[in-house]
Amino acid sequence: MTPDRPTPDHPTPNHLSPDPAAGTAAGSASQDVPPPSERTAPTHDPHLTPEARAALDGAAGWDPLVGSRRDDDPPLDVLLSGTVFFDIVFTGLDRLPNPGEELWSKGMGSSPGGIANLAVAASRLGLRTGLVAGFGDDAYADWMWHTMAHEEGIDLSASRRFRDFHSSLTASVATQGDRAMVTHGHELPEPLSALIATAPAARAAVVDLAGETTWWADLARRGSLIFADIGYDGTDRWDPADLAPLAHCHAFTPNAVEAMKYTRTDSPDRAVRALAERVPLAVVTDGASGSYAIDASTGEEAYCPAVPVTPTDTTGAGDVFAAAMVLGTLADWPLAERLKFGSLCSALAVQQFGGSLAAPGWGDITDWWRHLSDAADGGDLRAAYTRDGYCFLEEVVPDHPVQGRRRAQGTFALRSDAGKH
Repeated sequence: MTPDRPTPDHPTPNHLSPDPAAGTAAGSASQDVPPPSERTAPTHDPHLTPEARAALDGAAGWDPLVGSRRDDDPPLDVLLSGTVFFDIVFTGLDRLPNPGEELWSKGMGSSPGGIANLAVAASRLGLRTGLVAGFGDDAYADWMWHTMAHEEGIDLSASRRFRDFHSSLTASVATQGDRAMVTHGHELPEPLSALIATAPAARAAVVDLAGETTWWADLARRGSLIFADIGYDGTDRWDPADLAPLAHCHAFTPNAVEAMKYTRTDSPDRAVRALAERVPLAVVTDGASGSYAIDASTGEEAYCPAVPVTPTDTTGAGDVFAAAMVLGTLADWPLAERLKFGSLCSALAVQQFGGSLAAPGWGDITDWWRHLSDAADGGDLRAAYTRDGYCFLEEVVPDHPVQGRRRAQGTFALRSDAGKH
């Protein structure tokens, strides 16, 4: 999945490629570092609050794919690979500071970012998720590894920790309905492609067309459905040849701008039809204007309006949508229901701060559905109209109480106050 900021390999035009000589030295050693649990062997985790532990306990055992699982299924539902960032988000600012000026923000939150946005979103939706990524040996990496592996249940068995290597970091300022970011990081001492071969088999994989593509064909031959995305082309060439790796893919999920640029069309509807000639499942997302999709494998075509909400932080919304599409596809849901579910999950996510930790869990989805149904039963005509479009959730949401999931933290140990400002 295309991360919400550049990787060291693929900087966007608004970011300079990280200078290896600047800031903390990345180091060149690639000796493995054991996970934090093996190095410190803590008997009690200070980062796991009682609320977070209760959330995990409440969600334990819920599997939305339980009815379709087979004994010969691969151990993972979805495999991901990419760069993990440590994100710090500042909120409650009316504007960005001027040169030489210091502003105090009213709120601040921290969370794993980059490919972690997609990994957490998928895991929270009940997908058995594996991540192939490189981690450093600093405190940020310790916390992100623990958060993803032990709190979010993400399989990191094919990920690697590098000695004398620090985490990539992004500082984001949310203001005036948008965000500005500053990022620092370094290329990994070794490419991830070798680690991907050691990852457990998966029913699906989500990949980035701008990243390494040499391993896609092998993954597809092993039976994985490949879901591809792509980022903004900073060169403004939008060369259709960039889409050649789609030959190995089941699905392509660009946004409307990317889709229209690559297909030389003037509308998302025309763009999705052009892309449907390249992949079995073509999906074009258009933010608040909704999403378009064609599934040639089922003969379905669908449009879905976005769920109307007031967004707080849009970081990771596309990743949440992609995770929902993977779940719906593996569950064999009708195309329209897949789009509606993706739209709902994205809408729930953008009402929270913090990228990955803003992703909804089944407790959040269940709460939305129950509150909507109660309002419709109470005579709310708008709620009744919305419920009619999402009635499929009645057969999907768990029938037992499920807690919500942890949100962004102020520091490693304290709850964030980002959402209050």
